[in-house]
Amino acid sequence: MNDIDPYFVHESSYIDEDVKIGSGTKIWCFCHIQKGAIIGSNCVLGQNVNISNRVTVGNRVKIQNNVSVYEGVEIEDDVFLGPSCVFTNDLTPRTAYPKGSENYRKTLVKRGATVGANATVLCGNTIGSYALIGAGAVVTGDVLDYAVMTGVPAKQTGWVCVCGNLLKHGFVCDCCSRKYHLKAHRLICIEE
Repeated sequence: MNDIDPYFVHESSYIDEDVKIGSGTKIWCFCHIQKGAIIGSNCVLGQNVNISNRVTVGNRVKIQNNVSVYEGVEIEDDVFLGPSCVFTNDLTPRTAYPKGSENYRKTLVKRGATVGANATVLCGNTIGSYALIGAGAVVTGDVLDYAVMTGVPAKQTGWVCVCGNLLKHGFVCDCCSRKYHLKAHRLICIEE
């Protein structure tokens, strides 16, 4: 980083024109950031990350090696994307019958969520704030805030605190003491 470029891009990476990158962001080896992408401040993109056309990535996002964030996916602030996790933007792709980007199904990964290594997120779904998608899980529907999702297809197997600790004993975090309340099958943080 220097005064001219307030972010770092490894010499092996390629940044298209019309891309916005926030200060303090680090883009490592063999990445490609495509036209119209917006990447926030203080992000880290590991080796071999592809950010497709018109994708928005929030602030303080960490994207591990071998992740492609395809057009139609939006990543909010403080999200962690584990190594080789996968996003889609078309449920029924055909090479001979392309639908065009205007028909991509939107996917939203909300603030503070984690998508584990090798997990797959099918398009058209929202991953809730601070949700935790386990390694290798396949997400086929919307995910609630603070939900822990594991398996194929992914099913909710618990709840997780903002700090990342699994909630094992009621709705008080053993690690940071945050308190939660379950209302209409949704977890609400009542003490920040």
